[in-house]
Amino acid sequence: MGQNTGTEPPVKIDQEECEPFLHEEAVLLLETSGGEKIYRHKGSIVVMLPDGRSTLTTSWVGGGYREDLQAVFNHHVPRNKHSAKELEGGSIPAYIDFISTGLGLDPGRSSGLLTAACMENAAIVTRSFRGVEVTAVVTAGIEINGGRVGDPASYYEENGTFQFIPGTINTILLVGANLSQHTMTRAVVTATEAKTAALQQLMAPSRYSQGIATGSGTDMIAVIADRTSPYCLTDAGKHSKLGEMIGLCVLEAIVKALELQSEVTALSQRDMLVRLERFGVDEATYWKAASRIEGQNRKAGFLRALRDASRNPSLVGSTCAVLHVMDEISWGLLPETAGRKAAISIMKGLPELVGYNGVVPLDDLLDEKDSIMNNWVGITAWLIKNGKCNCMPQVLTESEKED
Repeated sequence: MGQNTGTEPPVKIDQEECEPFLHEEAVLLLETSGGEKIYRHKGSIVVMLPDGRSTLTTSWVGGGYREDLQAVFNHHVPRNKHSAKELEGGSIPAYIDFISTGLGLDPGRSSGLLTAACMENAAIVTRSFRGVEVTAVVTAGIEINGGRVGDPASYYEENGTFQFIPGTINTILLVGANLSQHTMTRAVVTATEAKTAALQQLMAPSRYSQGIATGSGTDMIAVIADRTSPYCLTDAGKHSKLGEMIGLCVLEAIVKALELQSEVTALSQRDMLVRLERFGVDEATYWKAASRIEGQNRKAGFLRALRDASRNPSLVGSTCAVLHVMDEISWGLLPETAGRKAAISIMKGLPELVGYNGVVPLDDLLDEKDSIMNNWVGITAWLIKNGKCNCMPQVLTESEKED
């Protein structure tokens, strides 16, 4: 099985050979083995489709199952547009038609996805097996709109009116095989599971609850299949080779797109404060706790030490363990009392873990009747303020001494 991550230098289009919609600034990003051409032009990525393609999209225009589309595009909505009424045309369908026309496409034979993500941050991943090629084209942003399925709603649609929220994971999935309608629908399920797996392995937080995000609130997808292909496939589930390729392509593309758009990476998530963010704990929370602890209150020095400690892998590991206990309690997998005791046990081992063998007033800092989070913030704030571990230096600058 081979793969192409789409990192090769873009090919400049020969204007005499390009499709009618294209402008001279358009850049060819990739041409699939089946002849689909993927272009980027300013705020859009456009996939031009040869004859004989089936499409299944979640778009307002050209959505559902179609066999007559000539193009599918992903378009960046300017950040100063906050509602459908502010868009050209005054509604989402009218706006998609407006974009289609501006690209030189036939609005009646085009389908468009919308996002606040930049097209320059798109990720393209291709895999192939025995003549069947799968390509995922993804833009992704979750820094504002990441959410977990079942989170409280952000709006109620009434007469087609709602508010835009920046941040969307849009996926265009091209499959070089002849797929039935039910197989294309199954491909949507597999791609969606891959998206959730990518967010799970990054521990991306929901912005609307204490849960781990399963997507954004405005995600869209388009699946494209080739009815002219000699390969007729009927299963896109996880047990099938097609499902495996879809899962790997989408997962890898989403991870890359999130790094480009949102700077969310495995390394960026290796941080205690980042992990605590979904529980509403930040630097202000820590300083409030630290200012109540005996000792000199030097805010600048404390926050600098907090940031240093926050990236210590040992402390991050303990943070993950405690937060997972909290998740298991919220999911009903652990009784709350037993979970709290387990979390407190982890916290009692923190001084030794971070390299301090002296006396720590654990009885004063830890209380099984208090919440797990209050206990965690209390003991870690004490360790940081007192400089009791070799990974948390308390060297103050002159300006910090005056704080």
